[in-house]
Amino acid sequence: MNISNYSLGKWISILYRYGQINMSEQFQKYNIGNGQHYMFLIPLFHNDSITQEQLTLNLNVDKATTARAVKKLEQEGYITRIIDDSDKRAYRLCLTNKAINIRPDIIEILTNWRSTLTKGFTEEEKAQALTLLERMSFNACLAIKGNCEELNDSKSIKTNL
Repeated sequence: MNISNYSLGKWISILYRYGQINMSEQFQKYNIGNGQHYMFLIPLFHNDSITQEQLTLNLNVDKATTARAVKKLEQEGYITRIIDDSDKRAYRLCLTNKAINIRPDIIEILTNWRSTLTKGFTEEEKAQALTLLERMSFNACLAIKGNCEELNDSKSIKTNL
């Protein structure tokens, strides 16, 4: 393969677009199909009481994106916001029973998509693909921000499914 003719961005873009199509279809029945609202539930499945700030850092998105997603998930009855006891300006996010009840469905949807993407991969290839994507994400963050502590810190709250 001639690496100079290879467009990494093209393949990342294709994966992203097909992933968005799939997730929009799969999550439509839960009324969380548009955008990536489901991704904001994943950290809560692992830690059902984190602040909006922690969620923002964990997902490496801006505060406005988190605020919109939290508002949508709250309107749909998937999460509640309670004032943090230690910081009255912050909100802690908690799952509702409605969210807890769809957790298995969400995990199945995400697991099936991961299986689709890694069909025919060995376990070693799956691990290598993940490692390379993580390194590319870190490099992209360094190039744009110059400091990527949030990528290292985000591993403290599990988001993998």
